[in-house]
Formats: sequence, structure tokens, C-alpha cells
Amino acid sequence: MPARIKSDKKDFFSQVYEVTRQIPYGRVTSYGAIAKYLGTAMSARTVGWALNMSHANPEFIPAHRVVNRNGILTGKHHFGNSTTMQQLLENEGMIIEDDKILNFREKFWDPSVELP
Repeated sequence: MPARIKSDKKDFFSQVYEVTRQIPYGRVTSYGAIAKYLGTAMSARTVGWALNMSHANPEFIPAHRVVNRNGILTGKHHFGNSTTMQQLLENEGMIIEDDKILNFREKFWDPSVELP
């Protein structure tokens, strides 16, 4: 495992939440970028499952800031209704059309670059 993971005892979902909490306001990342940062590049789908479960976490996890590698709001149905995720992202400066962030590259936050 990469040195970035502080403890082997932490479960994967907790690691996903730890990274997701660090995404700055007004920025987004992808499931795959989080998986790669955690040293499990092939587990983007599992990152998505973790974020789907994050709504039950007592601590706020900004899961709306995680989208697919093309900037598409693939997790939008897990936010109560189909427009909540888009509204949250638009409030943070994302430009969205047809469930896709048009300014995705400009707003992309890569944990492998931004985190130690």
C-alpha cells in the first residue's frame, strides 16, 4: 500500500471519506482519481459505492463533488432527487448541461497532486 494510507486498519470506505472531505469548495474530482490516490486504481466503482453509503455517515461528506472521469453526474440519484447534486455543484460554480460539468477540467482537483 502507498505511504499515503495512514493505517492498514482503516477500512476502504473510511479512506474514501477522508479524501472526499478534503476536496475544496468549488472543485470536483472523480471516482477514479480517489481510487488511484488510495493505491487501488481499479476500484473506482467501489469508491462510488462508498460515497453512496456516505449519506448515512453522521459527519458531512461532500460526495456531490465526486463525478465520473468525464465530469458526468453519475451519482445524482443518490441525493434525494435527480436535481440536488446539480444544484449543489452549480452553487459552487460548476457549469452543468445535460448532467455534465462543462468546466470540469478547470474545476478538477487531483488528490494525487494536491495531497501529500
